[in-house]
Amino acid sequence: MTVVRRIAEGSAVPVPDADGIEPGRRLIRVGDEKGASLAERVVARFNRLTWGTPLHSFRLRGRFPLKLLGVPRDPIPGDREAGLDIMDGEISLGRERASTATLDFAEPGRPAGFADHIQSFGWLRDLAAAGTRLDVAPYAEPLMRRWLETHGRTADELAWRPDLWGRRILNWTAHAPIILSSSDLVYRSAVLNALARGARHLDRTADKVPAGLPRVAAWAGTIAAGLLVPGGEPRLAHGEQGMTKALAQAVLPDGGIVSRSPVELLELVEILSQLMAVYDERRREPLAAIASALARAVPALLGVTMGDGALSSWQGGGPLRADRVTRAVAASGVRTRPLRQSREWGFQRLAGGSTIAVVDCAPPPASRLGRGGCASTLGFELSDGAWRIIVNCGGDKPWSALPTAISEALRTSAAHSTLVLADSNSTAIHADGSLGRGVTMVDLDRQEQESASRIEASHDGYVRRYGLTHQRKLALSADGREFGGEDVLLPAGSRKAGQEIGFAARFHLAPGVEATPTADGLGALLRIEGGPLWQFRCRGGALGIEESIWIDSRGRPVSTNQLVVTGETPAGGTSISWAFKRAG
Repeated sequence: MTVVRRIAEGSAVPVPDADGIEPGRRLIRVGDEKGASLAERVVARFNRLTWGTPLHSFRLRGRFPLKLLGVPRDPIPGDREAGLDIMDGEISLGRERASTATLDFAEPGRPAGFADHIQSFGWLRDLAAAGTRLDVAPYAEPLMRRWLETHGRTADELAWRPDLWGRRILNWTAHAPIILSSSDLVYRSAVLNALARGARHLDRTADKVPAGLPRVAAWAGTIAAGLLVPGGEPRLAHGEQGMTKALAQAVLPDGGIVSRSPVELLELVEILSQLMAVYDERRREPLAAIASALARAVPALLGVTMGDGALSSWQGGGPLRADRVTRAVAASGVRTRPLRQSREWGFQRLAGGSTIAVVDCAPPPASRLGRGGCASTLGFELSDGAWRIIVNCGGDKPWSALPTAISEALRTSAAHSTLVLADSNSTAIHADGSLGRGVTMVDLDRQEQESASRIEASHDGYVRRYGLTHQRKLALSADGREFGGEDVLLPAGSRKAGQEIGFAARFHLAPGVEATPTADGLGALLRIEGGPLWQFRCRGGALGIEESIWIDSRGRPVSTNQLVVTGETPAGGTSISWAFKRAG
């Protein structure tokens, strides 16, 4: 993604304020709207097929390590309740469950997020939180033996994906005491040999996975193995070189991630924090690129949290809970404030009083970088303290447990709190899941004043098809009691004379927000369960209240409603204005 900055003619060069806001205009462009080419997909498929060949198996041979050179601490506390569930016979993630007594690591058809959770051994963190080593080792070792029987000998696509091996090595080494406490020397040797084989697999495959979080995870495992497996100095040098390149491709200058997914940014912070703990265990100076990426990523991550401390929902990600965000930030060791203005990954944060708004002011990610990217441009979420008011419908990262039809619907413009033209997406979503033509440029102007924070942004997603630019103006008062906006449709490009096009400005309400229309049909009272009363008013369209859904912090669809302002725009364009105001 590239950023082109443009200062308005005749204006002075803007100077950032004390909180990092740089006023003035800029253009934000998407760098590449194409997905992986056919040749790239063929090469990737061929590389995966080679994993099962005798040649690759030969390359995985090497000296058996007798021990690890250290056991790094896991800086991220696990979920004790989830760990107790494992001891009771059930591994869980969100709504998904699997019995430990009959767990088949190779079982097909599991939701991708749940399958990755099981294969990465991320659940070891939860199990470790449930008791002492003596308490939990008897539950970890049988599952470890089962994985070795299923996947320890053959490099298959299900379990040997490089990003999974990266996470697995971090988790195995951090929780080695509970998987290596057995007195069975044959079993212990099998675990260490599997780890060494996984490291050799990463030596040859880490740079072949998609750029972004997957490649960073793979190189993290390479570095961890280089630090903890005897004779790892060459691997460490190779891994650090690869990680430097991977982070340069994955983490934007403002700390955002190229996929534009807050969930993936959270996972990146967790992985890099684990890797820093490995360096600390070996008393080695960490790679500068890792420390730099963490220092930038944490404020960007905090910048997309709402008043309840949980994530806002963007690019297919759900509102992961505040405690997980807090644990990840604490593990990073970075102490900072939320980033209010991100210039590359494109989220703007407005804050006044106890009110917070997060706005998507950039094109969707390049299709090859954003798996499950969404047509969410100029959408926003709004909260007052711990109460969410306006949300996006969300997504099912990291659970990946929703029916395909729902997951696809959640990616549309209509599933976000933005204006939708002709019931179509601002960026096309193809049948194969890739993103197509649409928003390539966002023109953004942000101004900070004593009375309010203001954003004016426009995108070109509807110009090619309908000859209209969508411009959205937003303002949040300094005391947070009023959040107002105007949606303007401006003629651009070619358009047939006399053609009227329907529009709908959608404002999805958070669960627990009850909307009661006013008598004049131009507003609604928003009663928040246990929270403050807000009013909504609009002008320039007809207000209706429709059904909606929201994906909660466990990946469950929850019924809610949405405010919808509808109308038609003539050839010369039109505008609607609206405002949320706290009452009392």
